[in-house]
Amino acid sequence: MKVTVNNGGNFYTSQGGCLMRLVVLSIAVMVGAWLLPGIAVESSGAVILTALVISILNNTLRPILIVIALPSNPVTLGLLLFVINALIILLASELVSGFHVDHIGTAVLFSLIIMAVNYLLELPNRLLNRKTLNQSSNQTFRQSDDNTDDEGFTPYEEVE
Repeated sequence: MKVTVNNGGNFYTSQGGCLMRLVVLSIAVMVGAWLLPGIAVESSGAVILTALVISILNNTLRPILIVIALPSNPVTLGLLLFVINALIILLASELVSGFHVDHIGTAVLFSLIIMAVNYLLELPNRLLNRKTLNQSSNQTFRQSDDNTDDEGFTPYEEVE
């Protein structure tokens, strides 16, 4: 079963994809708050607002911080990206009144949980996209095989 829209995109790249990513991030925030004792979320509205703020910060502030940290990335072996994710979560904690994170270590663990939950929830969609991609590439290959003459040569391979 593939979830599609009229333009043929899947549910993450379609017009409603932003809403679906927000729902997935909200579920990840709830799972992280449930698993970690240093995370406090007061209500479901705070969960949705936290997911929205984290999404906005990831799309605006995170690329800027990554570019700034780019020279030190090889030295830290990419571990600085975890710190950037933790800083974004701490900033979201300051901006959303119903969401609280105790310290940066909890924020790093929370970002790992969000990453894992996002991966698991998007996995079926990735598998569906791979299957659709393989089917469309096989159809393209079969269409190119139909352009052969009687001996099985394509017009570019024939030698006279």
